[in-house]
Amino acid sequence: MKAFDFTSMDRAFSSASKTSRPLDLSRRNSFYGRFGKRCFDLALALTLLPLFLPLIALVWALTRLEDRGPGFYSQKRIGLNGKIFNCWKIRTMVINAEQALQDLCDSDPEVAREWHENQKLAKDPRITRIGGFLRSSSLDELPQIWNVITGDMSFIGPRPFMTSQEHLYRQAGGESYFKVRPGITGNWQVEGRGQTTFVERISYDDSYLETLSFRRDMSLIWRTIAVIVNRTGH
Repeated sequence: MKAFDFTSMDRAFSSASKTSRPLDLSRRNSFYGRFGKRCFDLALALTLLPLFLPLIALVWALTRLEDRGPGFYSQKRIGLNGKIFNCWKIRTMVINAEQALQDLCDSDPEVAREWHENQKLAKDPRITRIGGFLRSSSLDELPQIWNVITGDMSFIGPRPFMTSQEHLYRQAGGESYFKVRPGITGNWQVEGRGQTTFVERISYDDSYLETLSFRRDMSLIWRTIAVIVNRTGH
């Protein structure tokens, strides 16, 4: 079957582009933005690591038991200043999930349209049984503590996106994402998660960049805990 043509959808992204305006970088260039945030990340990561390791081992084992596939999953993501890094997670999808997505898009134009607009599927058949629980509880994100330690990510920041999504973000006028480290959680994850299009996330990234502070980060951490407790993740 002929692959779905995304050309018209790319034009839709262009038409949905945000109105360009200068970004206020004063918060990013503050002492906390330049130095304090990284120190906070390292201190919190090293404190939580002994607590996270047994939990990571448990969910890794449960994932392995379900289908004998690999427990960990890494994917190339875009980071600070456009740097590409391996983002680590517990695998929540079937093996060969990317090929399965292509097959779904090729066979169903509505699925293809939903994916291209939102970069996610509301009812993704590729998610495993244990994977659904891990996603709703956000436990699949735990291995990203390693990305925080290595400096590729922060605890709080824009949601990291795939290399294949970079042109969509730039095409829609986004630029704030590239000016801070992507985060395990953040503005978009707690406010718009599962309810916004990929293009709409730009406003969340802009808002975070322009309100960056220790107080803001702590607020987002507490709100993330509420999301985990209520299992409203996706």
